[in-house]
Amino acid sequence: MVHVYNCHPFASQQIVQVEQEPGLVCCGGTTLFVVTTGGCKVEAYNLEKEGCPLICRFATMGTVRRIQHSTIGDYLVTIEEKNSATYLRVYTNWRYQAEEKARVGVRLLGHLLRGASAWGGVQMEIIEIPLSEHPVALASCPVKGDLLVGCEKTLVLFALKRHTQQNLKENQQNLQSSWSNTEQSCSQNRGQNSAANQDLSVLDFERSVILHFSKIFPKQVALCGGYVAIQGDLEVLVLKLRATTETTATEEPSDSFKSDHQEDQVDFLLIPKHQELLGDRAKECDIPINIEQTGMEESRHYTLSYVLFRRFTPEFFQGCSVEEMLLHSLQIYPMFTCNQSVSVDEPACMFCFFSLPTAGYLYSLRGGVELLSAYQYPEKVLQAVLTDHLLHVITKNALQSFTVRCSAVAARVEDPYIDTTMKACPPCSLEVCALRMQLFIGLQSVCAYGCHVILLSTADTETPEETERHTQRRGLELKEHNMLTAIFLAVGIDPATTPALESLLSRPFLSRRWAISSPKETSTVGHGWNLYVVNTVPPLTLYQEMVEYSQRYAENNPQGLGLRHLLSEAHLLLRSALLESSERQQSGKCDRNMAAPTHREELEEAFRQNCAQLGDSFSRGSQKDCHLALPYYRMSGLSVTEVISRNRPLQGSPHSYGPGFLFYLKHYLLEEMDQNLSQEDADDVIRILSKSEPSILVSVCASPCMVNLDPAATLQTLRRLEDTMGVSVPLTISMAAMALRLGAVAQYTELMERHAEMLLVYGFIEEPRLLLHGGGGAKHNQVCPTALARQLADSQPGLLVAAMVALYENSKVQLEQADQVFKELGYENTLQVDFWEAMLMASSQDPVIQELLFRLASVYIDRLTANESLTKHKSLKSADDLINSCSHYGALYPWLSVLDPAQTFSYHHREALHKLQSLLCGPSLSVGTVAPLLESLSEETLWAFSLHLLCDTRRGHYNSSIEQLLDRCPQAIIAYANHQLQDKHMSLWWKKLLPELCERTRAAADNSILLGALKETLVVVAMETSPAEFLELIPDDGTASYFLPHLLTCSQRHLLT
Repeated sequence: MVHVYNCHPFASQQIVQVEQEPGLVCCGGTTLFVVTTGGCKVEAYNLEKEGCPLICRFATMGTVRRIQHSTIGDYLVTIEEKNSATYLRVYTNWRYQAEEKARVGVRLLGHLLRGASAWGGVQMEIIEIPLSEHPVALASCPVKGDLLVGCEKTLVLFALKRHTQQNLKENQQNLQSSWSNTEQSCSQNRGQNSAANQDLSVLDFERSVILHFSKIFPKQVALCGGYVAIQGDLEVLVLKLRATTETTATEEPSDSFKSDHQEDQVDFLLIPKHQELLGDRAKECDIPINIEQTGMEESRHYTLSYVLFRRFTPEFFQGCSVEEMLLHSLQIYPMFTCNQSVSVDEPACMFCFFSLPTAGYLYSLRGGVELLSAYQYPEKVLQAVLTDHLLHVITKNALQSFTVRCSAVAARVEDPYIDTTMKACPPCSLEVCALRMQLFIGLQSVCAYGCHVILLSTADTETPEETERHTQRRGLELKEHNMLTAIFLAVGIDPATTPALESLLSRPFLSRRWAISSPKETSTVGHGWNLYVVNTVPPLTLYQEMVEYSQRYAENNPQGLGLRHLLSEAHLLLRSALLESSERQQSGKCDRNMAAPTHREELEEAFRQNCAQLGDSFSRGSQKDCHLALPYYRMSGLSVTEVISRNRPLQGSPHSYGPGFLFYLKHYLLEEMDQNLSQEDADDVIRILSKSEPSILVSVCASPCMVNLDPAATLQTLRRLEDTMGVSVPLTISMAAMALRLGAVAQYTELMERHAEMLLVYGFIEEPRLLLHGGGGAKHNQVCPTALARQLADSQPGLLVAAMVALYENSKVQLEQADQVFKELGYENTLQVDFWEAMLMASSQDPVIQELLFRLASVYIDRLTANESLTKHKSLKSADDLINSCSHYGALYPWLSVLDPAQTFSYHHREALHKLQSLLCGPSLSVGTVAPLLESLSEETLWAFSLHLLCDTRRGHYNSSIEQLLDRCPQAIIAYANHQLQDKHMSLWWKKLLPELCERTRAAADNSILLGALKETLVVVAMETSPAEFLELIPDDGTASYFLPHLLTCSQRHLLT
C-alpha cells in the first residue's frame, strides 16, 4: 500500500539555457553535463549558481551514446561511435576547456603523456581505453572512483589511480638514461616549471579484474564499494567483489556458457519464471560468473560472491509493447553514518534500486539482504532516481516523489540502542508514501544530485510521414472491422445486437504486431524541448509542511494510523537530514539549499519535537505498540512533568490515560533518574497508578523522583491497597517509611515489628530503593541512603547490615557502593566493619574474600593502635561469635592465652586483638599481605609480639620463633611446642628446643621456668625417641645424671613396645 500526502517536495525550478537540443544528460558534483543532439559536443553547466551558467564546452572524438561522471576524480567517461566503431574514452581535466583554444592531450590507457600535461591539470586529457568487446554500459564508484564497463559477455573493472610527480619520476628513471641530451634538458626545464605543482596528480586507470558471464545481456551496470550490479531486460544480478592477498586459481571462461540447443530454440519464445534469490541463495541462479585475474596487481586477487538475483516474468496488457515492460534505473546507493569518515571508511549501508514501468524495488545489501520497499506506481514510469531523502520518478507528463527507508536502516546500523527502551525508529518495513506530483510535458529523462533534480522534456510533434502512417493504420483497422462483421453476418449473427461482440470487433486484430518494436527515432523537425533544474525543498521545510499536514489527521482522528504514519515519515526525513549534515561536516562541504552544519541545531530541535509527537501518538494508541511511547519520549528530552501535562485528559473528555502513557510512566519511574517531581505531579502519579497499576505503587513510592509526594495521602492510599491486596512485607515497609516521614515514630515502630527481621530483609531485596537510591548494580553509579536507612542505622543496625549483605548477594549493590552508603551514614569505621565481617560469612567469591580479609586486618590493626575514644563502638559480632560462625576466623592457638595482655586493656582493644589473632589462626588470610601492616607494630608489648610470632609461625620459621619465645616469654614455650611442633615438625623437640633449653638452664640454673620447660621437653623426647637416640642427646658437660631417669623411662617404653 502506498500512502498519498499532499506535501510538495519541490521549491523552485529554472530552465537551463541550452542553445541546441539536448540528447543525453547526466550530472555529478555540482555540474550538469549535456550532450547536444548529434552527440559530438558536451556542455557543462554550474548547478550551484543562479541560472546555471555555462562552465565550458568541448567536442568529443565521436558520437556519444552513453555518458557518466565520477565525482571522485572529476572525470567523464563516454561510449562513442565513429565510422561504425565503438570506443570507450575518459575525459579528465575538462574544466580547463573554459579557456579558449585550450590544448587537448590524447593518450592510451596506461601511457602517460610527457611534458606539462603529465603534472595534471594544465590541459584536458582524453584517455582511450581499448576493449576486446563493444561496451554497452557504464558505471563509476561514488566511493572510490573506480570504473565498471559492461560489454556483451564481460564486465571489466578499472581501478582509479593517481600518479603524482614523484611517482612519474620513479617510473621514468630507467628511460631517462636513454634519452638524448636535448630531451634531458627539456625534461629538466619542464621539471623546473612544475616545481610549484608538486601536489598535482594525473589520473589513470588500471584494469583490475574481468568477469565473464552468459545468459544475461547487460543493459545497465552499477558499481559501489565492491558491489557490482548487472541489469538485463527482466533480471538483476548483484555481486560482491572482495580483494584478497591470498593466491587463488585463475578461472578461465567456461565453455558451458554456450548452449547446444540455441539453433533449435530460435523459433520459440521462452518466458522465464519469476525468481527472487537473496544472500547465499543467489548463487542458485542460472547465470554463472567466471573471474579472470588480469595480473596487473600481483599481490591482489579477487573473490566473488552472489548477493541478490531477481527475475521478473513479463506482464503484457493492452496498449503495452514488450520493451515497455523492461527494467530500468539500476542504482547502487551508499549511505554513511554519523560516526564514519566519508574519505576513509566504507559505507555502513548499501542499497540497490531498480524499477519496472509499473513498480520499483529497493533492497538493502549489507547486514543481510532484504527488500525494504516495493513502490507501486499509479502510471507507467519512464525513469527513476534514488536520493538520500526521496525517490524521484518521471512519467510522460509528471514528476513524482516517494519516501525512502534508507535512513531507517542507517539508524539501526549506527546506534545499537535502536529498538530498545532507550531509543526507537520507525521500522524499515514502514509503508511508503507518495508526495504531490509536479506536471510537465513530454518528460524524457531524469537525474539528480543533492537537492537538484534535472529533467529533460521534449514536446511530441508529428512529421508528415507520421500523419500519413496514422491515416493508413486507421484505414486498415476499418477494413478489418468490416471484414469480420461480414463473416458474422454470413453465419447469422448480427454484432450490432451484442454489445460485447461489438466491443470485441472494435479492437485491431489482423494488423497487431507482436514483435518488439524498434525505438522511435528523434524527429529532425521536432522542437519544443526544455531542460529543467528542479530544486527540492530543504528537509526541515518539508518536515514543517508534514507537521502542518498532520494537524488535519490530529483533529479528525488523533489515534489513527494515518497520523502516526505521517509522523514516522517526518521522523525518517529528519534522520536522513542529520546523517547528511554529519557527512557534509566531515567532507567540509556546504550547500545553501541543504542541511548545512549551521542548521544542525534546528534539525536536532525539530527531531526532538517529532519524537515528542510520536510519543504522544503511541501513548494514546493501542496496546500493541504502546511500548514505543517510552523510547520516543526519552529521545524528545521532555521531563516527566511535561509528559504528564501532555497526556492529561481534558475536562469532560471520555478518554482516560492511554496504555502507552502508563507504560512510559511505570518504566520511567522504576528506573533511576535525577529529576524530582513536584508535589502536585507526584500526587497525580500516585492517583493515576492507584487506579491503573496498583501493584507497582510500592516501587513508585520508593522512586527517588517521588521525594516530594504527600506522605499522609500516600499512606492512606497504601492502607487501602493493603485492604484490597492483603499484607505484604514491601508494602508494610513502604507504609513505615511514610509514617517516618510524618514523624509518627510509634506508628513506624508498630509497622516494622509486624514482621521478623529476616522477612524484612526479603522485603528489602524485593524493593532495594526503600534503602538506597541510585546504584542499580553498576559499579560506578553513585548511591545514597534513604531516610529509612538512616533510621535503621540508629535503631536497628543489625537489620541494616543484614539487608546490605542480602542486597550485595543478590547483585542489587556493589561493595564500593555499600561502603559509600555507610560513609554517608556516618558509620564508616563501625557499621561498615560489621558489614565486612558479615560479608565475610556470606560471600563465596575468593577475590571478594581476600579483599575483605585485608580490609578487616587493617581495621583491627588501626583499632589496636588508635586512641581509646576512637574504639568505643561495640561490634555486632564478638570475636567468639565470629570464630563460631565464620570459617575464615580460626580458633585461637592455646599458647596465645599465655601471651594474653594485661587486664588493664579495654574490651574494644581485646576484641580487636582476638579478631586479628583469629584471622591469623584461620586458613584464609595470606600472611604475605598482612605482614607489611604489622611492621608498624612494635614488639615491646606481648600482644604485638604474639602477632609477629603468629606470622613467623605461619611462614614456617619455627627455629627463630622458639628462640624469640624463650627470650620473651619462656613460660609459653611448652604450650607453643605442644601445638606447633607436631607431625613432621616433631623432631624440633630434640633438634632445636632441647639444645636451647640445655644451654639456657646451664647459664641460669636457678630459673624454675626454664627447668620446668626442660623437664617437660625431656618427657616428650623420651616418648618419641629410641634409647640410642636419647643417649646421643645427653650433653657431655657432666650433667648426665640429670637425664638418667628420662633415659630409663625411654628404655622401659622401648622394651614394652
